[in-house]
Amino acid sequence: MFGRDPAAYDRARLDYPSRVFEILHHRCGLRPGAVVFEIGPGTGKATRQLRRLGARPLVLVEADPRLVRYLRGRWPEREGRFEIVSAGFERARLPRARFDLGVAAQSFHWLPERRALRKVARLLRPGGWWAHWGNQHNDPTRPTEFHRALQPLYAEAFGHPDPFPTRSAARAHREARFRAMRSVGAFERLARDDLRWSVTLRTPRVQALWASFSEIVTLSPARRRRFLTELGFLMDERFDGVIELPVVTSLYTARRT
Repeated sequence: MFGRDPAAYDRARLDYPSRVFEILHHRCGLRPGAVVFEIGPGTGKATRQLRRLGARPLVLVEADPRLVRYLRGRWPEREGRFEIVSAGFERARLPRARFDLGVAAQSFHWLPERRALRKVARLLRPGGWWAHWGNQHNDPTRPTEFHRALQPLYAEAFGHPDPFPTRSAARAHREARFRAMRSVGAFERLARDDLRWSVTLRTPRVQALWASFSEIVTLSPARRRRFLTELGFLMDERFDGVIELPVVTSLYTARRT
């Protein structure tokens, strides 16, 4: 889905806040020589920071062969330092109890959660850490006029508005993630950090960002073009071509018992 144009996808998607990697360093042991695997690296948004902070060896597990080729073009593999496994996480063959840290950035929700967590637990050494996170492009504590203005576009494209996340929905989501991790019986020190930030975006970047979202990617070409064109009109006519977009990056961490 996301491998049609990896370079465009990489340009469109937002980076992750530096605080994510500070937490991985101070809480989860990400430092030079840490043995790390990453699930679904995509175009390497998180991979860059993992490499910068010294993950070595770093093993990437990517299911889309187009993204695998893109990653290999950016970072040549070196035995004992950097490896890309071309397989879905469920089928990937990785050594048990070997890793200090496992991560998934904006990708873990595509997997069957509890089965994937059981495999994560098998791969981590005792005392190793698991972390997954993603950017949410709206914030239940900071509703915006932009999101309200989007509703007619979503209603036309999908037959229903884009549901705005509520605080109660965020709590329910958090508890569901914690229940899943507890159900494995192999994790302790469960935590969630909600990192709130904002980014200023102009019309072309807003269109590119929305074009990278899965619900827009899966529209027919004609409906996708219409949505993005209308989004451009909305940005220019209602917001003078620029918005301040609130973002929440929710980071879950847990230690292997």
